[in-house]
Amino acid sequence: MNQSVIERQERIEKPESFLLLAVCSEEETSTDLLLDELEDLVHTAGGRVVGRVTQKLSAPNAASYVGKGKIEEIRSYLEMTGADGVICDDELTPAQMRNLTADLACKVMDRTMLILDIFAAHANSAEGKIQVELAQLRYRATHLTGLGLAMSRLGGGIGTRGPGESRLEIDRRRIRSRIGALKAMSREVAAHRQLTREHRKREEIPEAAIVGYTNAGKSSLLNALTGSDVLARDMLFATLDTTTRTVDLGGSETMLLTDTVGFIRKLPHGLIDAFRSTLEEAGHADYIIQVVDATDPDMEARMHVVRQTLEELGVRNKKVLTLFNKCDRLEEDQILHDFRADRSLRISAKTGMGLEEVKRALSDFLKEDRIFVERVLDYRKMQILAAIHERGQVMEESYEEDGIHIRAYVPQALYGRLDD
Repeated sequence: MNQSVIERQERIEKPESFLLLAVCSEEETSTDLLLDELEDLVHTAGGRVVGRVTQKLSAPNAASYVGKGKIEEIRSYLEMTGADGVICDDELTPAQMRNLTADLACKVMDRTMLILDIFAAHANSAEGKIQVELAQLRYRATHLTGLGLAMSRLGGGIGTRGPGESRLEIDRRRIRSRIGALKAMSREVAAHRQLTREHRKREEIPEAAIVGYTNAGKSSLLNALTGSDVLARDMLFATLDTTTRTVDLGGSETMLLTDTVGFIRKLPHGLIDAFRSTLEEAGHADYIIQVVDATDPDMEARMHVVRQTLEELGVRNKKVLTLFNKCDRLEEDQILHDFRADRSLRISAKTGMGLEEVKRALSDFLKEDRIFVERVLDYRKMQILAAIHERGQVMEESYEEDGIHIRAYVPQALYGRLDD
């Protein structure tokens, strides 16, 4: 193997290195937490962080994100660390992207590009791939004037995953054409999803949507409760594709659990729009299970992000069960409670701590939304009895001469059929 091939192979295998760049308009601790998260995103994308640069400004510089003096400092830092580029914690405007790339003569990315790149790497289902490409093209459509020079410096690596077409040749007309095709494909997938929802509704199967900040342990919880094997890894956005499984609550009761994509601060609006059909699972579910990483120092702020995103999606007036996950790492006397939720529990999806309580809490939700009945059913109504066993909770049942004596909790839809 000749030397040039070896050098190229080493460049491919060596993780790209970046400086993180942020404008501080809030408290310094808040900026540090955001940069911690940005660093986690870089690691998830396969890169490494060699330094951070911040500047206190009331708002990002309209022309170059940071001031001219700070750009000189960043240039020196790039030379000293040998970093491949910089990643800004905010979404850059086309002008900021173009000017910053010209001033620094290196790869320049923003938070949105980084998240889109991770999504492109982790989307596995047909729907996920459609939604990611749609979000990427929408981003490029609004940033074409700034991306020309930036893309010419990207080469390969982080920020270049996704649609296979050359970024330099792509133009607005072709983007619009591809977006149109993707929207049509997305509508077909959404129609199929709606048929699935309608089937569940006809079957009167209760459903809970698992929501939470990315890497809070949603997939781990789904696996622990249902015995499934959804990918669960200690990284941001490990899973993007919606997964639905059945959990046995005991006493013939079952419920569907749907894992949704994780939320994150500064989630690009294009991504919220693109993944709306996936996130809407929370809107169609009967209950919300919010998973919170109890070891996270920024826990309260991240819970706020989840609530805010659900509000944006129009998810309101549903019973919420908040689960403080990873409590096996905490002191037992540490107080944890979500006053906005209908119920809060301490759990560990990893060790199984508190999972039986989770099932009981979900069973209680079902019971609260059911009607208690005492009836004597005619023996000719065995279909109704079977439906009560399948969709309700039977407390007592006896077979007498005058019929089947039953005491049970039944869904409202089934209640109306008892006296037919």
